[in-house]
Amino acid sequence: MGRRIESEAVATEFLLPDIGDGLTEAEVVRWLVDEGAQVGRDDPLVEVETDKAVVVIPSPVEGTVLRHGAAQGETMAVGAVLAVIGSPEEAPTPTSGSSAPGDGSGSRVTAAAKEPPSQHAPPAVQALPVVRRLARQHGVDLGDVRGSGPGGRITRQDVLDAAGGAGPVAGPPPEAVSATRGVQRRPLTRLQKTIVANMSRAWSEIPHVTAFDQVDVTRLVAARRSLSESHSTEVLFDALVIGATIPALRRFPEFNATLEGDYLLVPSGYHIGVAINAPDGLLVGVLRDAGEMSVPQIAEATRRLAEGGKSRTLGLEELTGQTFTVTNIGALGGGFGTPIIPPGNTAVLAVGRVADAPVAEDGKVVVRPMMPLSLSFDHRVIDGALSRRFMDVVIANLCEPTLFLP
Repeated sequence: MGRRIESEAVATEFLLPDIGDGLTEAEVVRWLVDEGAQVGRDDPLVEVETDKAVVVIPSPVEGTVLRHGAAQGETMAVGAVLAVIGSPEEAPTPTSGSSAPGDGSGSRVTAAAKEPPSQHAPPAVQALPVVRRLARQHGVDLGDVRGSGPGGRITRQDVLDAAGGAGPVAGPPPEAVSATRGVQRRPLTRLQKTIVANMSRAWSEIPHVTAFDQVDVTRLVAARRSLSESHSTEVLFDALVIGATIPALRRFPEFNATLEGDYLLVPSGYHIGVAINAPDGLLVGVLRDAGEMSVPQIAEATRRLAEGGKSRTLGLEELTGQTFTVTNIGALGGGFGTPIIPPGNTAVLAVGRVADAPVAEDGKVVVRPMMPLSLSFDHRVIDGALSRRFMDVVIANLCEPTLFLP
C-alpha cells in the first residue's frame, strides 16, 4: 500500500492497490482531496475506474496530501504511486523510487527536498464517470460547462450541447481518417475492451448449445400484478424468473457450477448474474445469495443493481462471482436469442418479451401471453437430456408460480 525511506521526517507514498479481480491498472476519475489539503485515515481520497467499476479508495494514513500521482483522466498501473501523504513541511524527492511497486511496508521521503503543494488540482465538477468519459471523447472541458442536472450536475446532454451536438469524436486526429472511405478509427472504452476479452474467451473455451422454448405466463402475469399491488412497487419479470429458476438450480447443481480442469466446483450459494444495459456496454451485476431472498427482495435488489450499473457505481463484489446468469432481452424488445455463457459459468438463461400468441388448448386455438426462453449451456458439463429436465422445472414454475412463491 505504501513505502517509507528513513529520514528526519516521514511521508507515506501510497501505492495504487490491487483491489481485486486481476486488476492491473486504473484510471483516475476524480480526486476527492486536493493537493495541500488534509485527509484523515480511511477518509475517501480518490475515485478510480477499473475495467468493471468506479471505486472510491480511502487514505491509508492521516496527513496532508503532498502530491497526486496522476491527474484526472490519466491511467496508472497497480503499484505506482497514487499519492504522497505526510506533513506540510515534507515533500517527495525525485529519487525516492516512487514509481516502483512496493511490498506494503511503507517508505519515507526526506524533508530537505521541499516541494510546495501544487495548485493545479482540477476543480470539483459534478458529473458521473460516463459523462466525464463522453466529455473526453468530445474534447469538452467540463470546467466550462454549466450543469443542468440536480445540484448543478453536468448531464450527458450538457456535454453534447457543449460539443455542438456532434457525435463522439474519440479517435486519432482528423488526418488519420481516410478521405476516400470516410473511415474513422475509434478506440474502445475500457469497458468495451473488457467485454471483447470476456466474450472472446467464452466463445473460444466453451462449446455452446442453445435450447429454445416458450411458456404460457397467464398466471405469472396475474401473480406479478398482485405482488406489485401488495408491495406498492413494480415487480419486474426478471425477479419472478430468478425466483422460478432457483429451485431448478437446487435440483440440478451442474447449472450453478464452474468447470475447473477435471473438477466441477459447486458453490453452496446461488449468486445470480443479472445483465445490465449500461451506456458503454453490457454489465453483469451479481445478486448474492438470491436463494435466501423472497421475490420482492429479489426485485428490489435487481432494481438497485440496474441503477448502479447504469451509473457505474457498483463495487467489484457486485460485478464478479456470479454462478448463473439471467438476461432479459425482452426489455429491449427481443424474443429468442443465443446468449453467450459468461466465463466461469456453465449456463445462461435469456428471457424474451412477453407477447400474446395463438396456442392450442383442448383442441381449440386460444390467445395466451407467451414468454420466449433461450438456455445456453456448456456441453462439456450439461447434455441435452439434463438441459431439458432443467428447463421443464423452470417452465413448470413460470406456468404455476405458486410452486415457488410462498
